[in-house]
Amino acid sequence: MASIVLAHGAWSAAWAWKKMRPLLRAAGHELFSPTYTGLGHRAHLAHPGIDLGTHIEDVVSALEFEDLEDVTLIGHSYGGMVAAGVLDKARHRIARVVYLDAFAPKDGQSLFDLVGARAEANMRAGAADEGDGWRIPVNPMPPDTAPEDVAWASPRRRPQPIKTFEQKIRLESPEAPPPRHYVYAKKNGPGDVFRQFGERAKAEPGWTYYEIDASHNPHITCPDVLMALLNRIMAGP
Repeated sequence: MASIVLAHGAWSAAWAWKKMRPLLRAAGHELFSPTYTGLGHRAHLAHPGIDLGTHIEDVVSALEFEDLEDVTLIGHSYGGMVAAGVLDKARHRIARVVYLDAFAPKDGQSLFDLVGARAEANMRAGAADEGDGWRIPVNPMPPDTAPEDVAWASPRRRPQPIKTFEQKIRLESPEAPPPRHYVYAKKNGPGDVFRQFGERAKAEPGWTYYEIDASHNPHITCPDVLMALLNRIMAGP
């Protein structure tokens, strides 16, 4: 049995892994999925001061209060930024990290640094026009998402505080990282910002690279395929 801790994506929350929970239980794993401050069922706590550090602390606190050890940490999408910070602060609790089509920052990088100038400008414009200057409007879901999943997910997604994308991560731990696994979604399509991290994972020591025949949200669009891959990863080091 593995203890799995999720660092979920932007605009999302624990609810988005609804399809994965029974699959993980059936495989004997326990999922801890803390929802970030200001999103999901904690949307009522949203305020302009929420930043990347807030979301890192949300997950670190879950590790500490649940007294979790030997954890498989999964960071999906924006959650890769969070997972990198969690690993830096709680290395002794983590056995492996899975970056699921996720940002994999280096020290001193923000998410805006990694998406490119055009995407940053578009998100900042959206925040100015629709988000009172501090919230980035929700991104569209991948085009292959089933209509019933769009109908289920869309009302639950919430704007993302802009500081979570602006703040540069600080990685200071001198400890060597645990095994890192990168899962690249092959069906991301035009404007894919995640291929760069897959290429890095293929080139650098300490990483194992995988591909999944899915678009950006495999936990929604193909949970059985994702479960099979996670079982494969967790069976290894």
